[in-house]
Formats: sequence, structure tokens, C-alpha cells
Amino acid sequence: MGERTARWICAVAATALIGAGTSGCSDLDSHALLEVDARVALADQAVHMRVSGLSPGGEVTVTSRAVDRKGMPWHGQATFRADRHGLVTLDTATPTSGTYRRPDGMGLFWSMVPRTGDPDHTSFVPPASRHHAYDVTLTATAHGHRFASRTVTREWFATGVTGRRLVVASDKVSGSLYLPNPGTVRHPAVLVFGGSEGGNSSETAAALLASHGYPALALGYFDLPGLPHSLENIPLEYFATAARLLAAQPEVDPRRILVMGYSRGSEAALLLADDYPGLVHGAVVYSPSAQVNGGIPLYSTAAWTKDGEPVADGLIPLNHVSGPVMAIAGSDDHLWTSTLWAQRSSRNSTPAATGIRTTH
Repeated sequence: MGERTARWICAVAATALIGAGTSGCSDLDSHALLEVDARVALADQAVHMRVSGLSPGGEVTVTSRAVDRKGMPWHGQATFRADRHGLVTLDTATPTSGTYRRPDGMGLFWSMVPRTGDPDHTSFVPPASRHHAYDVTLTATAHGHRFASRTVTREWFATGVTGRRLVVASDKVSGSLYLPNPGTVRHPAVLVFGGSEGGNSSETAAALLASHGYPALALGYFDLPGLPHSLENIPLEYFATAARLLAAQPEVDPRRILVMGYSRGSEAALLLADDYPGLVHGAVVYSPSAQVNGGIPLYSTAAWTKDGEPVADGLIPLNHVSGPVMAIAGSDDHLWTSTLWAQRSSRNSTPAATGIRTTH
């Protein structure tokens, strides 16, 4: 990757915040700044920050704050010591305390915790519509005095991305189709769907994929108008219909359709890749299962069907996958053993699956 040429944007110059009682030993001077390289950025784009103008060895605390979809505030915090130049570069500086403890330029974003509730059982779900980008407010403090603040807006849509709602009555599927700026080159495309939460939970992922040039269809498969109410007896043919709709778009290379499934949706993604190798050319699965599980809420009911028959419980063999499979899992997954499932997916594959990769 080429040399980063991001332009540093000065946030707020420090003023006379430290009183006479600390004169001569202040961690600040009149040139202290909080600098951020992007006021507005895509939600998956790294933001680079630094605090400059501190006294060498001076201590500064930087906090982050955002509000989730339910109106709950979340916050992150990290305290640093300035280097001999009076500079703290968050990409490389090690926090002395805070919500994360290793050098990480995005630590203040991913380590945010809710003001109330257990962070191990709560997820930050940001506002997720075209008209509701969300803000993260960054604040720098020393000696109990706030000397700078900056707001970073996180967006889901790049300029030129278009979105269209799909409904069962007219499109035979329910979801949202996102397309990047039209061009002369056809692009690989991704069919994205979630898990047992139901509804259309993958719109933000699809919008971001389109923002990076990949047409994407966020698909709902139950708990939406015209669809089953629960994760029971979902036809794999329904997903294939969505994949064909995506492949038919003029911006899409129909030879490179991939599926991306989360949690229980990983089962459908792997089944599609194995059962429709001429249509689906690879899969990405997050927090996956390597086997077919029962329906929800009735586990004794099949979750998936093919040709009108239940897909039996058991390991998904991946004998016919025509492209790559990436399995991504977290070793601290408290819901199920996704890391073991990811590794088992690799063992279940045959040479037809050209390179199953597991990441955890």
C-alpha cells in the first residue's frame, strides 16, 4: 500500500485552561491540538488521530462517545503519555489505562462500552439508514480540563451508491439491492444475509460493500412481509432466486457471485455454495456453524429445505464448492463454538473448494 497522505485536520486549539496553580508544570501549552484525518468517513474506514502540543511526558486522556440505535450512549477512553516531542499518535501509542490497552488507532471506536448494562452481552448497533449516519465525538482532556473536541461522522453510503428496496410481491425476494457508481467494468457481487435475528439485518454490510465497488444484495429470509415468521423450513431455492436477481444486474459479473452469511445464516451460505456451484462461486461466513442445525423456535423442525424436502441435520460436506470459502470466528464467542466450526469447515472440504481459509 502506498504512503499514507491523509491530511491532518486541526480540531480545536487549546486555550488558557490550566490555572495559575499549575503554571510552569502544565501538560498543555497554547498550541495543544487534537487532530483527526477525516471529519466524514465510511463506517469501516480507519480514522487516524493524534494529540500534539503537549509537554514532553505529559498525560492526556482521549474519550469517545456515540449513541446506538436505541438511544443508549456508549463511551471509550484511553490515557497516554506524550513522547519527547509532546506528541501522542494513537496509531502507535500504548495506553496507560482505558477501555483498550494496546496500540490501536481505532481502539476508541471498537472498545466503547455502554453506560449501563453488561458490555459482554450488549452490542453497539448504530443507526443504519442512508439519512442517519452516526457521530462519534472525540474529546481530549488533561488535568481534568477538556481542551479539544472533534466529531467524526460515520457513513454507510459512498457518493454515487444507489439502493432499491425489494419486495416479495414483485421481486420474489425481500431485501435491499445496493449498486456502486455505474461503469464499464462488471464487478464481483455479494449476497448478504444474517442469522436467527430475522428481518433484513445486513443492510449496512451490503451498503458498505457497494461503497467499495461491489454490488450487494442484503436479503431477509424470515420475519418480513411475505416470508415465514420464523427460521423454519426456509427453501434454499429462495436464496438461489436472490443470487440470480443479483447476477442479472448490468453492473455484476455473473461468474463471480459470492454469499456472505452470519451465524445461523452461515449454514445457508455453505449449503448454497455446495449445492449451487454454477451460481455461487464462494462464501464468507462469520461466527459460523459447520453443520445444519434445527429450526427456531422448534429445533425438531428443519431450518432449511431443498426441493421441498427438509435438509437433514449434520455436517455440511462442501464437496462441490467451486471457489474460495473464508470462515471468520472469535475465540471468545459465548453463543456457540464458532472457532471449532470454522476449523471443521476446513476439514470437511475437498480439493473442489479452492482454498478454505479460517480466521479467528
